[in-house]
Amino acid sequence: MNPWRGLRGLPREVWILFTATLVNRAGSMVLPFLVLYLTRDLGFSGGTAGLIVLIYGAGALLAAPISGTLSDLLGPVPVMRVSLLASGTVLLLFLWARDLPSVVVATLCLAIVTEAFRPASMALVGDLVTPEQRKPAFALNRLAINLGMSIGPALGGFLAQASFRTIFVVDGGTSLAAGLILSAYSFRRVRDQSRSHDVTDAVAPGAHLPAHTTRRTASTVLLAFAAPFVTLFSAGRRDRRLLLLLAGVFLLALVFFQHISTMPLFLVRDLAIAERHYGLLFTINTLLIVFLEVPINTATAHWSHRRTLALGTFLSAAGFGALAFATDFWTSAATVVIWTFGEMLFFPGLAAYLTDIAPEHRRGEYMGLSQMVMGLAFMLGPWAGMAALEGLGGRALWGLAFLCGLAGAVVMTRLPPVSHARETAALPVPTTAPSTEP
Repeated sequence: MNPWRGLRGLPREVWILFTATLVNRAGSMVLPFLVLYLTRDLGFSGGTAGLIVLIYGAGALLAAPISGTLSDLLGPVPVMRVSLLASGTVLLLFLWARDLPSVVVATLCLAIVTEAFRPASMALVGDLVTPEQRKPAFALNRLAINLGMSIGPALGGFLAQASFRTIFVVDGGTSLAAGLILSAYSFRRVRDQSRSHDVTDAVAPGAHLPAHTTRRTASTVLLAFAAPFVTLFSAGRRDRRLLLLLAGVFLLALVFFQHISTMPLFLVRDLAIAERHYGLLFTINTLLIVFLEVPINTATAHWSHRRTLALGTFLSAAGFGALAFATDFWTSAATVVIWTFGEMLFFPGLAAYLTDIAPEHRRGEYMGLSQMVMGLAFMLGPWAGMAALEGLGGRALWGLAFLCGLAGAVVMTRLPPVSHARETAALPVPTTAPSTEP
């Protein structure tokens, strides 16, 4: 049985997104090395670096739900194009930020424009495929991310030893190139919000304001800012599944985001692992995902969402917790393998569950809400982890990380099941995938 069979029949647009994401992620090296850049190149303290990562998380918290709502109002493709082109520009301008105020401003701008891409891309995939194709399609999207990430951080590790500033040039250039790829293709199969639903259904179901009267006005942007924070509570009251999911996601993300904050400091500073070897840990992570994530998600497509998400959360917690016993590069690599298996199950399963429980015309909103919770964890997790690392030490930090992730796994076991039988009949038959499919 071919483990890649789930990719057959995916729409051409999914493969265009795959290509743009791959190009973008092949140059992604700033974020994995941001803490090291701030402490080693700019001379900031660990506490200040943690604060700047917190600011990045605040930008992600702001950007994700706005991106999701704008994806429902304007469509996901324009949001992605603007995100990539703006990200490339900000990364290049980041080179001129050398003092704390300018770094704070640059970091906040980078977070807002960069993190706007993810909810829009998840909403696009949800629009393009049938329910049965969702786990393989989201796994394919993550394949692009991780295939690129197998190159970016590894290359960044070698560039960082010569000059940290070169990583901003490479990262910015690939973001601009990915934006041009998306700009060159017309996404004709994407759901047309203006024909199928009123704009304000994404904000306040039951209101009746025609989409064409608001799309090009400032009120669209204002709705995008206000909507996520209102609907987080209103949607949660109506959908217990969403509230439980977001609680579990928050607990898992608090642990997961240690990989871009406390993990590099612990490994490079405390365990004396070289930067180039630290970058290779990301290569191990991403190569496992490249070769195994699509087959794993194809093989487990029949699993319940509860089983997938709970196991993925537990393995992620166990992997980070095992860092308490790491002593060198190889033992650290073993922990990466453990949490990578959790990651391969959790993130495609999360996207599939969100798509299943979200009303069709509010998928961008649901994706945005999940990313808003991830952004909150991004804001708090690295900061809290840095405080624990400095105050309690690495071993205590990783023990606490395991307990936090374990609590998230327990929450995931309480998720109610979903059914999408009605939705299958309403979706169009996808076009044949291009000849470049694996």
